[in-house]
Amino acid sequence: QVQLVESGGGLVQTGGSLRLSCAASGSIFRIRTMGWFRQAPGKQRELVATITRDHNADYADSVKERFTISRDNAKNTVYLQMNSLKPEDTAVYYCKAQVNWADYWGQGTQVTVSS
Repeated sequence: QVQLVESGGGLVQTGGSLRLSCAASGSIFRIRTMGWFRQAPGKQRELVATITRDHNADYADSVKERFTISRDNAKNTVYLQMNSLKPEDTAVYYCKAQVNWADYWGQGTQVTVSS
């Protein structure tokens, strides 16, 4: 059994910063790609950023130059540093990880950016 637990969400003003964390635990042999997704009310879940085990990162155009994804393989943890936050970044943020040979999701953490 594998669990992903996110933390770090909250309420922030426009232009502010937040750092999300997602730690994987359980029967882990290997974690491949890790990533962050988000879902705003009434919208589909969308990709925010992904990072491979070798630290190759990819971003949605909407967050490039503002968000940075990173990971600590020794801690089985992925991070999302979010700067210059905008009201349109408001959403529930989910982490996803390819653990062993299956995909797992976290429970989500709310990020709210006030204008």
